[in-house]
Amino acid sequence: MARTVVLVEGISDNVALEALAARRGRKLHAEGISVVAMGGAQGIGRFLDLFGPQGLDVRLAGLCDAGEEGDFRRALERAGLGLASHAHRYGITRFLCVRRREDELIRSLGAAAAEQVVDAQGELESFRTFQKQPAWRGQTNEEQLRRFMGTHSGRKIQSAASLVNALDLTRVPRPLDGVLAHA
Repeated sequence: MARTVVLVEGISDNVALEALAARRGRKLHAEGISVVAMGGAQGIGRFLDLFGPQGLDVRLAGLCDAGEEGDFRRALERAGLGLASHAHRYGITRFLCVRRREDELIRSLGAAAAEQVVDAQGELESFRTFQKQPAWRGQTNEEQLRRFMGTHSGRKIQSAASLVNALDLTRVPRPLDGVLAHA
């Protein structure tokens, strides 16, 4: 049984955290830590009911995109965990990505290294075609990479571990390191 549950928005977030934990030499399952993909930030209320003080009462941590912070905050308040003192009492911590997890990883890697990941996955030619589309020509490489990763079903999941595995461990995005440190 898990002693700590880390709630994340989707499977790609789950894959990224588990890849980072492995790179840090951690065995989450053996430590009693489960990373649970909620299928979107809007589902956090159900998961707080299940894992929070009215449910299994395990230690909780969460990782979400900055744009989803409101969903997290409202759900924590509805569950009676919205005040900082209550959240601390129950071990709930929220770590937010500046924009999205993949943005954080691309920024930490740099566009050139992120393109190498795309190339290693055999998708560089598709990415170059994407870059030529009129809507994306004037965008930065980082913005193009972020959007490209979301254009094909499964690409974000496929690239999550690869991006984490390409990281210099001294440049891991703070939200990812923070949620693992809390767990």
